[in-house]
Amino acid sequence: MTDTTSAHDVTLWLVDDVPARMFYAGRRWSVNDIPTRLRDSVWSLAADDDRRRGLYGWRFQATDADGEAFVFDVYCGEGGWYVHRAYA
Repeated sequence: MTDTTSAHDVTLWLVDDVPARMFYAGRRWSVNDIPTRLRDSVWSLAADDDRRRGLYGWRFQATDADGEAFVFDVYCGEGGWYVHRAYA
C-alpha cells in the first residue's frame, strides 16, 4: 500500500451529508464504498480548536474514470475540504 500525504483542495459532493463524489488532483472521483466518519482522531491537530468535537472528516474508497482506486482521508478545514492522505 502506498501512502501519499497531501493537502490539496478538494471539491466534495455530499448526498444526505455523506460523500458521493469529488474532484481532486485534476480528476473526477466516484465514491464506491460506504464512507467512514472520522471523529476524535489525530486529526485534531489539523482542525481548529473550536472544531475538535464531532466529525473531523471521512475515509472512503473512490475510483476515477480510468478505474484507478484510492482510499482517501479527507477533512473539512478553514476554507473547505482537503485530502489528508490518499492510499493506493
